Amino acid sequence: MLRTLSIRDFVIVDSIELEFSAGFTVFTGETGAGKSILIDALTLALGGRGDASVVREGAAKADITADFALTDAARQWLEANECASEDGGALLRRVIDNAGRSKAYINGIAATAAQLRELGDLLVDIHGQHAHQSLLKTDAQRELLDSQASANGKEVAIAYKAWRALAKQLEEFETNAANVLLERERLEWQVGELDKLAPKPGEWAEIGNEHSRLSHAASLLEGAQEALAAISESDEQPIVSQLSSLNQKLAKLVSVDAEMQPIVDLIESARIQLQESAYALNTYLDKVELDPDRLREVDARMEALHSSARKFRVDPDDLPAEHARLAAQLNQLADATDIEGLRKQEAKLKEEYLAVARKLSATRATAARALSDAVTRAMQDLNMTGGRFEVALHPCEPSAKGLEQVEFLVAGHAGVAPRPLAKVASGGELARISLAISVITSNATTVPTLIFDEVDSGIGGGVAEVVGRLLKRLGQERQVLCVTHLPQVASQGNSHFQVAKSTLANGKTASRIEVLDAKARVEEVARMLGGLEITATTRKHARELLAS
Repeated sequence: MLRTLSIRDFVIVDSIELEFSAGFTVFTGETGAGKSILIDALTLALGGRGDASVVREGAAKADITADFALTDAARQWLEANECASEDGGALLRRVIDNAGRSKAYINGIAATAAQLRELGDLLVDIHGQHAHQSLLKTDAQRELLDSQASANGKEVAIAYKAWRALAKQLEEFETNAANVLLERERLEWQVGELDKLAPKPGEWAEIGNEHSRLSHAASLLEGAQEALAAISESDEQPIVSQLSSLNQKLAKLVSVDAEMQPIVDLIESARIQLQESAYALNTYLDKVELDPDRLREVDARMEALHSSARKFRVDPDDLPAEHARLAAQLNQLADATDIEGLRKQEAKLKEEYLAVARKLSATRATAARALSDAVTRAMQDLNMTGGRFEVALHPCEPSAKGLEQVEFLVAGHAGVAPRPLAKVASGGELARISLAISVITSNATTVPTLIFDEVDSGIGGGVAEVVGRLLKRLGQERQVLCVTHLPQVASQGNSHFQVAKSTLANGKTASRIEVLDAKARVEEVARMLGGLEITATTRKHARELLAS
């Protein structure tokens, strides 16, 4: 639901702040006062096109902000697009400067006009002679019919996707059978080669370390033995013995000068470390040995790994992953070459799709007849006597949307063939038909705010009263905003805004809007009934309309 609308420096509006409530709200005023400018401003905030011409003369930029309460669908969209706010609302803002540059924001976060339109489609549906509306879109017509029928097209879409995926796989195999067999033979050979080699993850690094150790075993033994002799096993005085002797001499001097103690401790620590090194060297020498046979084995394994890596054009480390990848491809191809099995499975999935699609078609057909009859009846009361509305279901190639295309057709009066709703010539007819559809399907639609811009164009008298009652009835289910020039419609509103032009101190014209109380509503409805000359009779008639 639209909660507030702020408009600054837009066309002839300098600054307007409006608060809205639920129910049916009407906007009235003299022609040219700026009633439709409000709709144009809101359309801009919902991602509509705009250029420098919308900026009020002398202003730097036009700034429109609309605040909405959320539906579940809008909340999910905000969360998915990381635009959710703490207060749980949706604040849509559009700024266009006098050079035509545009900026868009959702809850203070920079957005694109396309994102405003996506979110706006979940919040508002605008019906009018010069405004877009979802009922003109084929997808929206299908979705509206499915909603009216409580039909779920997801099951059909899932079944279609599964069927077409397998059908594509079968088609590719049948078209490229020879190439598939050649590819399978190639993969069998490659996987067989790697099966024999059986490379293991991390093996290349491990075997490289072992090879380095074995090939330098003599040098390692010689170096370790030499170090061990120097540290603790030399025939001459080894380093450990020298440090022990030196430490004993210095320890005697500690009694003479206590400052020698830290030095003694350091030398003792060094002796202990060297002794530990000697133990480690002994352990190392027990493990290291000259093993020419093992060295030859490791050489051969490294050569085999390296040769295969060159053959498969990968690093030796990557051979296990390449083995797994090729084996997976071979398994997939082996399954795919079972053409008879694929054909049976494809036929089964096709029948499953057709079963759910035909069920959807039957549901749509029933709902289409009911909606056609209901809207046709409503048209008779809306100054379209003899007119007819028809929901056409055109058979089409199977798709994720089902076995038919949904199209709304309308004939404005008797003797005229129905034409697509999107091609109806009269904007007034289009708006009234949309009104009838909106009222009839109000329980199915999820859009919380409906806006009608002069839907009463070209009608009057009793038809105008019908339109007013329809809008008020619709306002019990949704928030309805309506720009009107008919007193019969205006009198049905739960809230009433008057739009008027005024001249500012600088001589420029500006549009202003006021919320009317009960007394002011009588005056406005009386003006709409009688023009500039408001008499006691027109006021009486106005009070009667408002009381009805």
